Amino acid sequence: MNVFFKLGWFFKERKKQYIVGLLALMLVAILQLIPPKVIGYTIDEIGLGTLTTNSLLMWVGIILLSSLLIYGLRYFWRLMIFGSSNYMAMTLRKKLFLHFSKMSPSFYQQRRIGDLMAHATNDVSAVQQTAGGGVLTLFDSITTGTFVILAMAITIDWRLTLIALIPMPLVAISSTYYGKLLHERFHIAQSAFSDLNDKTQESITGIKVIKTFGQQNEDIDDFKRLSSEVVSKNMKVARVDSLFDPTISLIIGISFFLSLGFGAKFIVEGSMTIGDLVAFNTYLGLLVWPMLAFGMLFNIMERGSASYDRIESILSIPVEIEDKPNAINERPDGNLIFNVNKFTFPGDERPSLKNVNFELNRGETLGIVGKTGSGKTAILKLLLREFEGYEGEIIFGGRRIDDYRKMRLLESIGYVPQDHFLFSSSVYNNIAFTNPDADVNQVEYAARLAHIHEDILRFTDGYKTVVGERGVSLSGGQKQRISIARALLSNPELLILDDSLSAVDAKTEEAILEALKEERSDKTTIITSHRLSAIQHAHIIIVMHEGSIVEKGTHEELMELKGRYFEMYNLQQLEQLVEKGGEVK
Repeated sequence: MNVFFKLGWFFKERKKQYIVGLLALMLVAILQLIPPKVIGYTIDEIGLGTLTTNSLLMWVGIILLSSLLIYGLRYFWRLMIFGSSNYMAMTLRKKLFLHFSKMSPSFYQQRRIGDLMAHATNDVSAVQQTAGGGVLTLFDSITTGTFVILAMAITIDWRLTLIALIPMPLVAISSTYYGKLLHERFHIAQSAFSDLNDKTQESITGIKVIKTFGQQNEDIDDFKRLSSEVVSKNMKVARVDSLFDPTISLIIGISFFLSLGFGAKFIVEGSMTIGDLVAFNTYLGLLVWPMLAFGMLFNIMERGSASYDRIESILSIPVEIEDKPNAINERPDGNLIFNVNKFTFPGDERPSLKNVNFELNRGETLGIVGKTGSGKTAILKLLLREFEGYEGEIIFGGRRIDDYRKMRLLESIGYVPQDHFLFSSSVYNNIAFTNPDADVNQVEYAARLAHIHEDILRFTDGYKTVVGERGVSLSGGQKQRISIARALLSNPELLILDDSLSAVDAKTEEAILEALKEERSDKTTIITSHRLSAIQHAHIIIVMHEGSIVEKGTHEELMELKGRYFEMYNLQQLEQLVEKGGEVK
């Protein structure tokens, strides 16, 4: 019953619906007592020879009326109880989705997407069944069972009732034992399903890589192995689940045996009529459902309890980055000051940033270069407030960035990441994602700035072309430029291009940078790149090495230093010369 206490918050929220539904269910349990008694009366009248046409029509009418009322009430309680359980599923999914949207990147680094999907699907469905079928079986087994036993004891024979109930405690004992086994095994089965879900999602996402390296057979074998584990774990659940009905049916069978044996004895003694015995056994037949429901209840509860525990474990993980109680509810703009003395990613021992300081006036462009792992990405993640816990401060528009509401901060930043993500929708919808209210002219203007407009017009359906999930139907350069157009459409105060021009040719890169320079003369831009041609026009360039700034200045100033930047620039110029077929003298 513990799971019902856990779901108490929801039952309070939907108490009116549940009360109405349970009252309807109680009336059904009472009305179900009428037909067996009517049958008993009819049989006794037949035996005594007193049954008339009028009395038969009366008994038939009573049964018909009670059946119609039961029909209407059953429809109504299903609407109330199962309707509420659907609302429960919606509520839990909303909670999970909202929680997922608040979590930082470290949360997703530690958890698999397939497992998170399993929480929002299978686990929610199991809890939904508890809030619907679980409530039904609990209340119905109690009310129907209670009313039937009272009817048997009061209207027929209390002695025979006690005799028939002798085996019933075995139902509680066996169901409790099976329930404990079911809880353990179902939790394991859900974890196995999460593994399979994650494998499926990963294989579909990486299908191009799998095919490129000819690893289809190995991947299929791995999938079969995980699928077999899911079947094996669920079979263990099914073996326990399948014990409920046979056990309860056996116990009910013993009750029937006892009632028939002792009932026959009472008839011979003259303390019961044949009609009473028929009615009693009909009532006893009505007890089959409450007993089966009792077994089902343990099944449903244990499944729901295991799944709700999994959901609670996810929801209990604290959000790492929360807004301050008095956070500023406005978009920042103005100068950017970055002063971070030390920052270490969670789980790392070595600092990712050490004494990184720069100031960027509004309208200026900052270029960041350095080898992989030098700290470029760490700077951007701190600006986006994906991580906190650093020593120092980051000031945007005269205030620390953590003084703003995170949503308002991000609204003022247009971010184009290295791994470009496009939705399985039209090109138009992908660009308009950051500003759904934008009109066609605004979307096309952003596309022109990103130099993707002409490419889009050559697509089969132009801007209406569906790009496929994650943009699989586009080239790398096209995905990059659509991502840039999407960021530009929001007209951000701060535009961050994280190595976002790596897949475009030099001529297109130059055209895009020139367009950005003209369009964003009063806005701030940060560009990280391995290709120095993308940042040599920047007002400030910083060279990162092992988490620290080793050089800072304009392109001309850094070239005069003849340091790391100078070496990188000359090396890239040499590479370009060789690619063009030039000779090195």
